[in-house]
Amino acid sequence: MAQYSRLEVATVMKETGMVPLFFHPDVELGEKVLKACYDGGARLMEFTARGDFAHEIFGKLNRYALTNLPGMIMGVGSITDAAAASLYMQLGANFVVTPVLREDIALVCNRRKVLWSPGCGSLTEIARAEELGCEIVKLFPGDLFGPNFVKAIKGPCPWTSIMPTGGVSPTEENLKSWFDAGVTCVGMGSQLISKEILAKKDFTLLKNKVQDALDIIKRVQK
Repeated sequence: MAQYSRLEVATVMKETGMVPLFFHPDVELGEKVLKACYDGGARLMEFTARGDFAHEIFGKLNRYALTNLPGMIMGVGSITDAAAASLYMQLGANFVVTPVLREDIALVCNRRKVLWSPGCGSLTEIARAEELGCEIVKLFPGDLFGPNFVKAIKGPCPWTSIMPTGGVSPTEENLKSWFDAGVTCVGMGSQLISKEILAKKDFTLLKNKVQDALDIIKRVQK
């Protein structure tokens, strides 16, 4: 069962400005990734459900976060149907991120007041997501749209909250361009939690990268 309501999660997304995301089948390594991100200041983590038995890994990581990382909000990404969303919510997912707009996922998440963030690629999809109760829309894939797309959307729809995922990197130039365009937060995966960091298990570097990215976001947030 979720420990945080959708409004509480949306507030943390807006305040911190960043949602790290990753998947790895090794639970012990996942715990160290979580700890490094937490020590770097992150208070959200999207576990991307992209492997076999991913729900079992998520359950263990969420238990670890609840026990050892107070205030860490675990969510799940890459969800493509309502059954999977329901499964992860049973395991305590506090938010659900999807690559596409699915109304069945909206219904099961809204029923439990769990934040859901659907991947949208047009203003029509964004408007429909908001009609279904979406607080923060995922712009995906972000690198195909870019900050100018966000700026164009925010013109006629200044109330829209957008989280680009894909095409976001932990540099001042990149983050400034997104936040200047009006994003609420950004999702960041391999540019932050890189394959090299995972291979070398360099969790000190990961902690520092997270801290540096959050410091940049504080400077460039509107």
